[in-house]
Amino acid sequence: MPTRKSAIKSLKKSIKRYQRNKSVRSELATREKKFNTLLNENKFDEAKDCLKILIKRLDQAASKGIIHKNKASRKKSRLSKKLNKFTS
Repeated sequence: MPTRKSAIKSLKKSIKRYQRNKSVRSELATREKKFNTLLNENKFDEAKDCLKILIKRLDQAASKGIIHKNKASRKKSRLSKKLNKFTS
């Protein structure tokens, strides 16, 4: 455990950031899972709406530094490609 005041504050900030980032990552995973489920059930209109929201959340996470911008871009590309493959 830290003993200095600044180290204690730093630890508290670190824990708070970790929890916030973890919840965002969890939300992204949940939304991606829902998108894949909708695709497998052939609900393409709902999947398209879900993808729109997921892309927005990926961009937000990338802008906050929770995930890398290239990872967000790669995910968006792959998910869009997946939707297009199913619909066409």
